[in-house]
Amino acid sequence: MPRYLRKDYRGPADLREMQTLAQRLWSQVSRWHLGELAWRRFQHVGREPEWRTALWELDGQPVAWAWADESGKLDLQLDPAHLALADEILSWSGKSTVTLLDAEKELADVLLRRGYEQRTGGPFFVHLARDLADLPSPSLPAGYTLRAVRDERDAGARAAVHAAAFSPSRVTAESYLQVMAAWPYRPELDWLVESEEGEPVAFCLVWLDEVNQVAVLEPVGTDPGHRRRGLATAAVLGALHAARQLGARAARVCARGDDDYPSARATYESIGFRHYARNVTFAPQDRP
Repeated sequence: MPRYLRKDYRGPADLREMQTLAQRLWSQVSRWHLGELAWRRFQHVGREPEWRTALWELDGQPVAWAWADESGKLDLQLDPAHLALADEILSWSGKSTVTLLDAEKELADVLLRRGYEQRTGGPFFVHLARDLADLPSPSLPAGYTLRAVRDERDAGARAAVHAAAFSPSRVTAESYLQVMAAWPYRPELDWLVESEEGEPVAFCLVWLDEVNQVAVLEPVGTDPGHRRRGLATAAVLGALHAARQLGARAARVCARGDDDYPSARATYESIGFRHYARNVTFAPQDRP
């Protein structure tokens, strides 16, 4: 077996290695886009003590990473050419619940061999995609306007509308500045809908992987007082047009797939996104 080097996560330079692996492995059978890793790591302030994160390298190149939280949940990415590392990663994580993409069948087989069982029922997420060749133009009801984020001056307003859409939320102006400083954030891919009074009421942030020419939407939302007016759709389309101008050829988004929360999925489907995969969860058999 090759001699892999495991190292504990120490900061943004290690996140960049995780993003490099996500970029190298990107396809529709990969769960992770490099932008999702940046958003997840930086959307809140002060959460590092809640996480254990490690990377595995071979000859100085990342081939796997694992990210465990205090609740016993584990996310990971493993180069399929190094599947032998799976046992070491699972031993490192302890008795964690593991989420994969349903296409990661070899990794799922490892989990089953180690006594995990697939959990069914309850909330789950689906992955939806569309190409950007025939993208509708955004439209808004009277009184609303659409624009891209300008710079750090918009961080407070951007955090406030996020908090309104996802209340309760730990996203703050401070944490949004972290997001804006993260690679590969670009303000021209961060779009807002504003009310007649100039208040942000809907948003869509797109992250672009220039190598693979694929954009991911993360996050998208609307202030509850302005829902059912097509505002999130307009923000998504504004951001995707900007991504296409920067070289994106396709886009992907994750949304709840269960029937308890169908509205976001319906919004994406209405503008041409189509389901192609879903997340599946495995847990040790002796874990409740």
